[in-house]
Amino acid sequence: MKRSSSTAAAKTTTKVELKVVRIGNSRGVRLPKSVIERYKIGDALVLEAREDGLLFRGSGDKRMTWEETFRDMASEAEDWSDLDAAIGDGIKSTEKW
Repeated sequence: MKRSSSTAAAKTTTKVELKVVRIGNSRGVRLPKSVIERYKIGDALVLEAREDGLLFRGSGDKRMTWEETFRDMASEAEDWSDLDAAIGDGIKSTEKW
């Protein structure tokens, strides 16, 4: 198992290289105990295939992905009619938050 770390401005990413091993007629990876404990992994994982790679999450992790969040927000019929009133109350559209 090889480890490497890279640090961004506010985010630390740890990479762990895992060996693919034969498990019966299948193949799999063994997760280090520290990873299992840190992410509270139980008996199952959710594997999400993305364009930029694979994402493993604990099956108890109920957070939505960014894609799911976007779809959920896009399907909502939001009422923006009060935005004009908020702008009239002193929020200038040219101000940056």
